Amino acid sequence: QLQLVESGGGLVQPGGSLRLSCAASGARLDRHTIGWFRQAPGKEREGVSCSSPSGAVTHYADSVKGRFTISRNNGENMVYLQLNDLEPDDTAVYYCAASPSYYCAGPLYPFVLVAANFGAWGRGTQVTVSS
Repeated sequence: QLQLVESGGGLVQPGGSLRLSCAASGARLDRHTIGWFRQAPGKEREGVSCSSPSGAVTHYADSVKGRFTISRNNGENMVYLQLNDLEPDDTAVYYCAASPSYYCAGPLYPFVLVAANFGAWGRGTQVTVSS
């Protein structure tokens, strides 16, 4: 069974950067679509980015497009989310999730990431953006 563990969160000033990591074990990551989600206090969990199993297709929410970059190293069973130019509204717990069947459509399509379609989740890592 696929297990995921996030790391790399922390406190950063506005305009700063962080690199989140998601380590997978128990199954091959190259057979799973990966999604990154976040949940701020008092708000619903929202999709941030997704990556197809090979990593060839990626997609982003409009709120993070141009600032966040998803990548993966399937050989090492790792997924990353690079967060640049961070804003206070980016403060949230960030989760990685995996699905063997969810389709991550490319940027020609509207970004839709449904949490219920992802069966494997990490426990999250806190990102706080504050001066």
